[in-house]
Amino acid sequence: MFKDKVIIVTGGANGIGRCIADEFRNQGATVYVIDKQKGNHSVGDISKKDVLEAFAAEVLSKHDKVDIIINNALPLMKGINECSYEEFQYALSVGVTAPFYLAKLFMPNLAKGASIINISSSRDRMSQPQTESYTAAKGGIAALTHALAVSLSGRARVNSISPGWIDTAYTVYEGPDATQQPAGRVGNPMDIANMVLFLCSDKAGFITGENICIDGGMTKQMIYHGDHGWKLEE
Repeated sequence: MFKDKVIIVTGGANGIGRCIADEFRNQGATVYVIDKQKGNHSVGDISKKDVLEAFAAEVLSKHDKVDIIINNALPLMKGINECSYEEFQYALSVGVTAPFYLAKLFMPNLAKGASIINISSSRDRMSQPQTESYTAAKGGIAALTHALAVSLSGRARVNSISPGWIDTAYTVYEGPDATQQPAGRVGNPMDIANMVLFLCSDKAGFITGENICIDGGMTKQMIYHGDHGWKLEE
């Protein structure tokens, strides 16, 4: 399905990003990864403008079009008690500014039927304490998704995915860790990669500006203290 397509994956050295990149490669795509971790890919900090520009120039020196962009790089997670101004800005630069700027850099070269997928998080709609930098970045990219979908109408479809608990080591959990989720298990990277490939395919040709939460139903479960065995420990 993706033979000879040119794919960009940020944060593609490990975890969900690596799984997505590998699945595209398995289907014959040419995949360009950029990540801070050293490896057989472009290495760089995408919070920096010059790194994004150099990466885009490298890809476009080899190809005259880009078919798919996957914005997956992980922002910093720190809370209001400890997160500095600079750290908060860094999280937004990685999680929101970089996806925006990559779309801008590649916009003139987006292929017909191009697709952009932004990896958000179920934290774009719910929170734990002390997660402000990450949550703000993930909420920002979810909103950026529908803005880009409108601005890039006729050029690219733009959608976002909000993963819940995804264990990148494919650990199989039992007991409450599993059963607290209506699906009865913790997710794994293939749960996200499968949706990415669907959204980038012609089968999803009428889907744009959408956010799809893949969390085993966790955000849909209403919880009250003392109800169905749930108990809040203060």
